[in-house]
Amino acid sequence: MSKFGSFPVRALRPSAPKLARFAIHRNPALVRQFTASTCCRKEEKPSFKGQLYESTHQRLLRERAEQERFAQYQTQSPAARYVALTFVLVFLTTGSYYLGSLKPAALPASSTSPLIDVAPPQHNTSSSNLQAAWADFVDILGKENVSTDEGDLGFHSGSDWSSYPIKENEKPFLVLYPSTTEEVSRIMKVCHQRVIPVTAYSGGTSLEGHYAPTRGGICIDFRRMNQILSVHKRDMDVVVQPAVGWEELNEEIAKEGLFFPPDPGPGAMIGGMVGTGCSGTNAYRYGTMREWVLSLTVVLADGTVIKTKQRPRKSSAGYDLTKLFIGSEGTLGLVTEATLKLTVKPKSESVAVASFPTIHDAAQCVTKVVEEGIQVAGVEILDDVQMKCINASGQTSRKWKESPTIFFKFTGTPSGVKEQISIVQKLAKSTAGQSFEFARGADENRELWSARKEALWSVMAMKRDAGDHVWTTDVAVPMSRLPDIIEDTKKDMVQSNLIAGICGHVGDGNFHAIILFNDKERKVAEGVVHRMVKRAVEMEGTVTGEHGVGLIKRDYLEHEVGESTVDTMRRLKLALDPLCLLNCDKVVRVEVPKPGEIKEW
Repeated sequence: MSKFGSFPVRALRPSAPKLARFAIHRNPALVRQFTASTCCRKEEKPSFKGQLYESTHQRLLRERAEQERFAQYQTQSPAARYVALTFVLVFLTTGSYYLGSLKPAALPASSTSPLIDVAPPQHNTSSSNLQAAWADFVDILGKENVSTDEGDLGFHSGSDWSSYPIKENEKPFLVLYPSTTEEVSRIMKVCHQRVIPVTAYSGGTSLEGHYAPTRGGICIDFRRMNQILSVHKRDMDVVVQPAVGWEELNEEIAKEGLFFPPDPGPGAMIGGMVGTGCSGTNAYRYGTMREWVLSLTVVLADGTVIKTKQRPRKSSAGYDLTKLFIGSEGTLGLVTEATLKLTVKPKSESVAVASFPTIHDAAQCVTKVVEEGIQVAGVEILDDVQMKCINASGQTSRKWKESPTIFFKFTGTPSGVKEQISIVQKLAKSTAGQSFEFARGADENRELWSARKEALWSVMAMKRDAGDHVWTTDVAVPMSRLPDIIEDTKKDMVQSNLIAGICGHVGDGNFHAIILFNDKERKVAEGVVHRMVKRAVEMEGTVTGEHGVGLIKRDYLEHEVGESTVDTMRRLKLALDPLCLLNCDKVVRVEVPKPGEIKEW
């Protein structure tokens, strides 16, 4: 661009302002001058040498500027460089997080959770985290209800009658004693925030390692939650807390002429009975725990409190969450209240005892009683070894015939009980029964039935020294296969040379093995149990009729129900407890087992 007078002129630009083109057109001298100046500039174009010099000069200037900037950076203090680097990293991290949050990770598309796809639990059981949690728990419960006593920790790590051995490295950091649902909820909120594993403890009578604290963490003992909250006599139901014992419950409601049938064993409490889905000696007539729970109040893993149902005897409203939590063994939620069905206390009750030459004959008698449809209240079997242990231990007030024995319990009207006794006596005789004795009063009832209730304790009394252990386990099969599996298991026990007895609620195909062994004999005992479970599965039975899965039976589940079914159970576990805080490792595995950890089928 050049200037002439006050008019700017753009050479050879058709878009030049009209006024400039007009000025040139009107002044020919200006045109000659403009043309001459343009030609002069064209002739002054720099030479190649000049262009090279100019390029080199510009490059040197850029390099000098870069060197000056580098020298300036070098003179900065390390702290300044660290701050700058930190700022950059924080900026990049924040930016990456923001960009990642714009597209969240896809939810699982599968309906199941195969073990291979599950990430191992990442709990925080560091001393600092647990000690900080201790302060939180003291604020919730008071110092007197938070225990770190070594005796308490050991007591809540296992028992002498559990089939899972106590391990020194599997102890809770502390034991908590809440008294309300709200306190349990607040405890779980702390554990959820701090990712601390939790093991629930009720009566402590479980037999398959249910409350072994395999991940450490804390134990919640419900012993202070032992209240019968309300009895609805006209509706025949009761609301209780988890540490109410079934025996104490029956003593209380008997005053109202009511009765709670499940009776798993002395010392069992409602919370544990719900957790294992237990039954007991009355199961043949009255069914299992699943039939006697109407509703549950449950604290979930994140502290959420839910109530599964109202109180009516039946409901078709939505998913049956009540049944879901029964038998879940504390892996899905913590039961803090249970609404239980009741029935009318029987007008009359009697007990009869029949002995047989072989365990197979005794089992055949049970099969015939079931096939005849006789509604006896209970049918229990004890083999000859079990009867010998009862006599030797002196646990009862009388001596018993040391042969396979069936204990029958009859309930109903006086005339109905007499009729049932007469029919069963004939059936026992037709299956080689050697003797048949029935009670003629309440005292004789208790005396005859006491042998069945003392089965486990009588074997424990036979311990040879402090190093002996008792393994109690159970299976169940269809009734038609009961004589076969009992006979085969009996032969296996004899060949093992262990002190081992058979007893059980055989009216519904369920029987138990009680085995005495020491550390050197553990492998032999494991073999007997393994073959017993395998027989049950091959006979279309179950790996556990009422004891529950716990730690011991979890790897047998796939053989009973299939891998995909167990994967579905695992999905339920992870849906309700994604951090695996509640009774981790029980029922289903949440971590791939180590080589050789699972027995070969």
